[in-house]
Amino acid sequence: MLVAIVYCHVKPEYVDAFAEACRANHAGSVREPGVRRFDVLQELNDPTRFVLYEWYMDEADAVAHKETAHYAAWRDATAEMFVEPRHGVRYSGLAPLTF
Repeated sequence: MLVAIVYCHVKPEYVDAFAEACRANHAGSVREPGVRRFDVLQELNDPTRFVLYEWYMDEADAVAHKETAHYAAWRDATAEMFVEPRHGVRYSGLAPLTF
């Protein structure tokens, strides 16, 4: 399993629009065959900070995700919303091994 945790810091005036774009991306992502989990989290103490928590079966599924129309729509819609570039960290998913 491949896990990606993506940290996003958005401009305050875009918080609602960013959250909505993430909800749309989530709706498409959870329908992908190789996606096991796709969570969108917003920090309670700083609502301009979000985390995208993504579980894929393998590297090919993570690559395939970035080729979908819903990902492209999210990427394009949010391009100007960030305070700083989003930052992703990749992990090996150890547990659970099944979903």
